[in-house]
Amino acid sequence: MDYSLEQRAEQIIVECMNTSCTNPYEIFHIIAGKDYVRIHGPEHHVLDGACILTAFHNAGGNIDLHAALQKLMYEGLRMPGAACGLWGVCGAVTSIGAALAIIDGTGPLSTEDWGSHMEYTSEALAKLAQIGGPRCCKRDAFTSMEQAVGYINRRYGITLDLSPIKCDFSLYNAQCIGMRCPYNAQEN
Repeated sequence: MDYSLEQRAEQIIVECMNTSCTNPYEIFHIIAGKDYVRIHGPEHHVLDGACILTAFHNAGGNIDLHAALQKLMYEGLRMPGAACGLWGVCGAVTSIGAALAIIDGTGPLSTEDWGSHMEYTSEALAKLAQIGGPRCCKRDAFTSMEQAVGYINRRYGITLDLSPIKCDFSLYNAQCIGMRCPYNAQEN
């Protein structure tokens, strides 16, 4: 089936609403393997933050998960594909940054917590820059999630699980960087 971007995002939300997992990587791995999630694509701008929101909620975080996922879907769908190469900011990082803003209820006029999400995004972007390109939506999601779990566990007193990450998607990525990737299955 040929899914529109909106249909892809809606499917992601349905999957997130139907899991009790507290490990964002496991949630991601299950959903990213579905036929409506491409190896690269702007659906990751919804998927990555949705996995964080879902794990946060399932670990006891005080949010209305359905409302949070709807807000994240709206924000994620506004960001175009290829932002990593064209804008210098990765959609995985911005998706998770949006999820953190939703958790805190912040906006552009907030005074409290306004810069805290920028701490996360700057750390995550620095890690992505160290790894280098070309693009890989899966690698960027993994790196962004690793940074987010540490940030969430410190900041919110919520314990999100994060198992060792191993990439199962490299065979589908024509631009895979192989052994340079910290999630390369042969290294882990």
